[in-house]
Amino acid sequence: MAQGTGSINSDYKDWEWSDDAGERARLLQSPSVETVPKNSESQGNSLGSTSALGAVFIVVNAALGAGLLNFPAAFSMAGGVAAGITLQMCMLIFIIGGLVILAYCSQASNERTYQEVVWAVCGKVPGVLCEVAIAVYTFGTCIAFLIIIGDQEDKIIAALVKEPEEVGSSRWYTDRKFTISITAFLLILPLSIPKEIGFQKYASSLSVIGTWYVTAVIIIKYIWPDKELVPVEIPTSPSTWTAVFNAMPTICFGFQCHVSSVPVFNSMKQPEVKTWGAVVTAAMVIALFVYTGTGICGFLTFGAGVEQDVLMSYPSNDIPVALARAFIILCVLTSYPILHFCGRAVLEGLWLRYTGITVEEDVVRERRRRLLQTISWFLLTLLLALFIPDIGKVISVIGGLAACFIFVFPGLCLIQAKLSEIQETRAISWWAQVSYGVFMVTLGAFIFGQTTANAIFVDLTA
Repeated sequence: MAQGTGSINSDYKDWEWSDDAGERARLLQSPSVETVPKNSESQGNSLGSTSALGAVFIVVNAALGAGLLNFPAAFSMAGGVAAGITLQMCMLIFIIGGLVILAYCSQASNERTYQEVVWAVCGKVPGVLCEVAIAVYTFGTCIAFLIIIGDQEDKIIAALVKEPEEVGSSRWYTDRKFTISITAFLLILPLSIPKEIGFQKYASSLSVIGTWYVTAVIIIKYIWPDKELVPVEIPTSPSTWTAVFNAMPTICFGFQCHVSSVPVFNSMKQPEVKTWGAVVTAAMVIALFVYTGTGICGFLTFGAGVEQDVLMSYPSNDIPVALARAFIILCVLTSYPILHFCGRAVLEGLWLRYTGITVEEDVVRERRRRLLQTISWFLLTLLLALFIPDIGKVISVIGGLAACFIFVFPGLCLIQAKLSEIQETRAISWWAQVSYGVFMVTLGAFIFGQTTANAIFVDLTA
């Protein structure tokens, strides 16, 4: 995409807020990336230290996560292997396109985080909507993480106490609400309170190991199934044509790495759009193989009866699967504080912008405000997780928001960036890029509207 001569940063300062507030609320930095401060004046000194190969693995790391567990159920909803693969491949074209657009707009606007790019390119209203969407998305993901902890602990406890799963345990200390609560208070809350999260690099490595192990176990269990496994019905077509769209939230949730992609791009030694296109294409292909392998093998193992969390479909006493559950719990325990940090940073930025608090006042009140935000966030997510036992219902809601990060905001950025170019004549390529942006916005709005409406009026009212 050719860069125009017009400025796309004209109304970024429409609302009065200090540069200091923006720097202190540097939002959503990628867990394994250190970018150069935004106020670096010299372009020659603003290059990062991440190689192209390193950027590939960071993007893969950002994409892979707990959404992996829901892919077999997504294949079931889509109507089988062929429909699931086709849906993924079609969406992957726009997922990669959105990542490239964000890099292009980041370079044009000289902004280094996702929401700052949206602010700079699209203006204050889309910028605020983007920040609110990030806060809601991270909040919902934290709820999903707590539900996953409860799911895996149920199975592990069932194996330890050696009670029949269908009967359940009457002991108070094995109750799901108790185990989630005690885990959350003892492990998650202390990790969420600190101002900085320096452990995140180690958490990222752990997450990658965990997701790859889970995928390997699911594939092996399909190739060499347990003898006790009863043959199941394998759907080959969706129940209704609208059922295909119900798989979209899971795909969006799984491949959503766009929010952290902008700082990754700016951390590269050579932050060029063409190089970035190769990086994200390689990363998304790797993620595609992981998700597809998990989705196909998990779906073919359990068919239409697969659980929303595929690990819940396996027996409690299966040792390799039990180890996979332990990996997932560890991943979630370390990922929750990172997602909370991101959401808290967004709320902090909004608070500083609207109140206009001075630097001195902020230093004095920051700790008290951080404690209040952290405890409120933690208690609300815990309360909702205790009464929403199905991870699929949460993903169906936040998956729609993920579609906004993948399609809507990048599409809006592309449209506005091209409209801001000063050109005497509009070339065919210009019209093609604007049309592509309009299509992305339309597609993202459709996915968000359809999946959110389905989640509210079908899942959440069931």
